[in-house]
Amino acid sequence: MIKLFTTTPLLAICLAAANTPVTFTHDVAPILYKHCVACHHPNDIAPMSLLTYKDARPWAASIRQAVLSGKMPPWKADPHFGKWSNDPRLSDTEIATLKAWIDGGKLQGDPKDMPPLPDFPDGWKIGKPDAIITIPEQTIEGTGPDEYVYLNVPTNFKEDRWIIASELRPGNRRIVHHAHVFVVDPPDPNKTAGAKTTNLDPQREYANWLKIKQGTIEWVRPEAPVIDNGCSVDDNGTFPGSHTSDLGSLISSYLPGREADVYPEGTARKIPAGATLNFQIHYSRTTGKKEVDATSVGLIFAKEPPRQISRRIDLSNHMFMIPAGDSEHSVTECHTFNKDILVTSLTPHMHLRGKSMRIVADLPSGEKKTLLYVPAYSFNWQITYRAEEPIFLPKGTRVEILATFDNSANNPLNPDATRPVRWGSASETEMMDGWIEYLDAH
Repeated sequence: MIKLFTTTPLLAICLAAANTPVTFTHDVAPILYKHCVACHHPNDIAPMSLLTYKDARPWAASIRQAVLSGKMPPWKADPHFGKWSNDPRLSDTEIATLKAWIDGGKLQGDPKDMPPLPDFPDGWKIGKPDAIITIPEQTIEGTGPDEYVYLNVPTNFKEDRWIIASELRPGNRRIVHHAHVFVVDPPDPNKTAGAKTTNLDPQREYANWLKIKQGTIEWVRPEAPVIDNGCSVDDNGTFPGSHTSDLGSLISSYLPGREADVYPEGTARKIPAGATLNFQIHYSRTTGKKEVDATSVGLIFAKEPPRQISRRIDLSNHMFMIPAGDSEHSVTECHTFNKDILVTSLTPHMHLRGKSMRIVADLPSGEKKTLLYVPAYSFNWQITYRAEEPIFLPKGTRVEILATFDNSANNPLNPDATRPVRWGSASETEMMDGWIEYLDAH
């Protein structure tokens, strides 16, 4: 007699597993905790919590649609370029598990199977901060245009502090659209009082091309020269002096989809003694009523001086102009590094007309290497892509930022397709930035 089929121990295990009901406590919660609850917990950016069975079950159909469509977790990088430590995408097995749970009755399972609840101390994703610096309370009226507020808050640090993590947290998520916080170094006592401090080049008349508001560059005037191809010369489209320091004055941002800033192990960024923090906050009047906000930044200090300084440079074109109705307008900016570096993260930044961005390394060998490609940029998901392993770029590497913008009526986010657009800090204007965090390669 010929035996046509034998159930091996491994096959038996697989068959048994296939017949085992998928439950929230045993199968689903670990996936949600790994990929989702950093945003989907109470009092955070997501509209609902997914921490518990009671929280998640009513949203089962929405979870199914978002996961199967690839909408969630949000991730915009083309997988053919780069490997990123913060890639939240679900595996095929994880997607199948969620689908099986939702299609199979959304069973709760044994409460003893639940993984430990993630801990968000007082709502901070970075853990309990060593210092919290808060702006004076702001009152925002319920009517009128969006408001942009610029506030300087002293740190009162008596000694230099090395920062290994920072998190900018809105005091009122209903009205804080986005925000940044910058380090402003204390005045240099060696400089002559009243001396001119601007680094704007009078030969190129940059000072005449900028709209200045409350001491902050607000937007480029329409009559300013147009430099769409910033790569025709290195740093051609940026403000003079923008690349004089790579220590990075921007220490934290609150943007849709952006994580807290946590620097690689053994690295840190310095806030000098006596420094001030400059908060730049965009308030939207979405509720239609008077609201109050007191946004804060939380800082975690290094326990000892870092092995390496976490550096940052922003490659930005400020002199472009996007014509009205143009659905595929290209803007570039380039910068050549005069030392060996290790890239630790890349962040594309544009506004509502941003369409795609590619960051390319032109290596001294002549090879071109795409470091990051975001083919469908979204203003609603401004992600920092953190390298799984630092990316080595040798001295002489020229980094190209290649961006496209859609200023046509076909762009549903476009505030006004009938007007040309220039650089500006408000969301209704545009930006073209490639933020690069890196270490010196010793």
